Formats: sequence, C-alpha cells, structure tokens
Amino acid sequence: MDHKVTKSGLILPIIVVAQFFCTSLWFAGNAVLSDIIRVYGLSAAFLGYLTSAVQLGFISGTLLFAILSVSDRFSPSKVFFASALAAAACNAGVAWGRNSVALILFLRFLAGFFLAGIYPVGMKIVADHYEHPGRSLGFLVGALVSGTALPHLLKNFGTQLSYGYVFGATSALALAGGTTVYLLVPDGPFRKKGQGISISSLPDAFKNRGLTSAAFGYFGYMWELYTFWAFVPVMLTAYKARYADAHINVPLYSFLTIASGALSCAGVGMISGRSGLKKTAVVCLATSGICCMLSPFFLFYPDVHVLMAFLFVWGMSVAADSPIFSALVARHAPVTSKGSTLTLVNCIGFSITVVSIQVLTAATGTVSERYIYMLLGAGPALGLLGLYLKGPATETAL
Repeated sequence: MDHKVTKSGLILPIIVVAQFFCTSLWFAGNAVLSDIIRVYGLSAAFLGYLTSAVQLGFISGTLLFAILSVSDRFSPSKVFFASALAAAACNAGVAWGRNSVALILFLRFLAGFFLAGIYPVGMKIVADHYEHPGRSLGFLVGALVSGTALPHLLKNFGTQLSYGYVFGATSALALAGGTTVYLLVPDGPFRKKGQGISISSLPDAFKNRGLTSAAFGYFGYMWELYTFWAFVPVMLTAYKARYADAHINVPLYSFLTIASGALSCAGVGMISGRSGLKKTAVVCLATSGICCMLSPFFLFYPDVHVLMAFLFVWGMSVAADSPIFSALVARHAPVTSKGSTLTLVNCIGFSITVVSIQVLTAATGTVSERYIYMLLGAGPALGLLGLYLKGPATETAL
C-alpha cells in the first residue's frame, strides 16, 4: 500500500465519512420495517427479531475477527474494504426479489457479521494513526450514531419508493466508504503486530476495579442504547396515532432523534476535559435514566414540540457515553491482554442489547404503552451503581 500518500490531517475526516456511510447498513431494516411487515404480513414483534439478527451477527463477527486476529494479521484498510463490500452485498440481497422471512433475517445477520470488520476496525485505523486517539474516537463514534440514523432520512426522501430503495442506497454508500478507505488510507505509523484473543488472561484483567467499573457502566449503557434506537420509530408512530393533528413525519423525526447523539459524542471530549471521564459518564447515564422515567409524561404530552425537545435530550444523553466507556475500558485493560479484554467487554455489551430488545418486544401488549419505556431505565441505574461502587473516584479526560 506504498502508493497511498494521503496527508495525516485528512485521515480522520476520511475515516469518519467512511464510517458514516458504512454504518448506515446497521438500521437499514428498521427504517423500512413497516413496509416489510406489510409486504410479508408480519406482526409488530418482527422488530425484535430483525434488530437482534444484526446484533447477533455483529457479536459473532467480533469474536471471530478477534480470535483470528484479522485486523492485526492483515492491513486494516483492506479488512475494512472487504467487510464493507460483503456487508453491502448482504444488505442489498434483502431487497433482491421475493425473499423468505428466514432469508431476510439471515442476510441481516450476515450484514451485522461483516459490520464487525467496519466499526471496530475503523477505530483501530484511527488508533494506528494517532498516538492519543481519545478525542478522535469521539468523532468516529459520532459517525456511527449518525450512520445508524441515516436510513430513516433516506426513507423520508423516498416515501413513495419501494423499501428496496433504502437497502440499495445504503449498500451503495457502504461500498463508496469502503473503497475510499482502501484507496486513500495507508497503514498507520502506530500499527503494531497483535495476538489473537487470550481467554486465560481475562479473569486477572477483571481484578482491576477501574476496568470492572467501566465495564459495568458500559453494560448498563448498552441495555438502553440500541433498544432506544430501535423503538424511536415505534414511539413516534404511536404518538402520531394518538394525536392525529400532530403532523409527525416519522422517518425524519426518527433520524433527527437518533442523529442528535452524534453531536454529544463529538463534544464529549471537551466536556470530559474539564470534569473528567467518570463525572461526564455519570451525568450522561443519569440524564438518560431520568428520560426513561419521564417517558410516560412526555410521550403522552399533546404538544409535538415538547415531545421532540424531550427526544433530542434523550437521544443526545443516551449516546454520549460511548466514547467515554471506550476510553475507560481501554485505559484500564491490561497491556498484555488489551485486545482480548476489549473484545469480551464489547461482545457482552452487544449481547445485552439482544436481551433488552427481546424484553421490550415481549413486554409490548403486556406492559402498559405509557410505562413500557421505563424498563430501559434499569440500564442507566445499574451502570451508575457499578461506577459508584467499583470504580476509582476520578478519571482524566479522553
């Protein structure tokens, strides 16, 4: 890859844009869920299966990529490109002809599997180019957040088109993002040869109170995050049915709510610089937890402007912790088993999202529509408990 001469100052913008394009694959199915349900005659519970398929694929891919040490043995830019190509093909396949429901779920699983070569590998590329990548990772996570929101915006622009339009557009963007990284991003100067996952070293790693604290905070954060994102269109659709004169544009408002988290991810580095990582994490977890508890009031408040202000605050606070916990876990993980530790924490976190999504899906129709989203508050509560009971008093900035 000697032919690449991209200036170092352009590396981060290129990776951020590529990450934005490629992670649009993540929630492509959610953006057109109502269309899929209508075409295939499915129930609303299909939301849980569709979202969980991607999450399970990502978990499987992350573990396999770590065990085989893929991004250490091969050029990360090539891994990113190959994964983007494969994920885009699987994503586009959902709209190719009349698929069975089982095939749709399998293709979404595969898309999630190959996303494991995009999101984590993108973070590695940044770490390979910047000796202190903390604040850069904030922008990268912001790209992930806005990328997951993008399919809702595409759906808004193509409301009169087949749902295949969203799958085709996101696949094209992913291919463009992967190709750009392959052509313009060389291997970084801080890239080091790594080892595969080491299970035997993990018990010792979690004897570190700082790591355990960060991990518990992350697990609580993950209980809420992806389930909130998955159910934002459900919240808005229910509100629209409840107040017919509210004139809610569900795809557009879903995009704005989820994408608002990108602003908080990008700005969290500056906030943590003044107050410290742990204090910033506590504020964000507490804010999103309060939003969960206040949801019975605001989701039923007959003023759409108040509703959207509430959802923007919720969307910003629920996503803001991502770069913080990434930095905290990386900081406290043992140097000799950092890759293994990060992989394990990441996989447990995404496994928790599957449980959370299934719990909320199962509760639909059983728990009152007014109070159901209070169930998400268990995540921030447990995360705060873990931070206070197990962790050190202070942490430095990103």
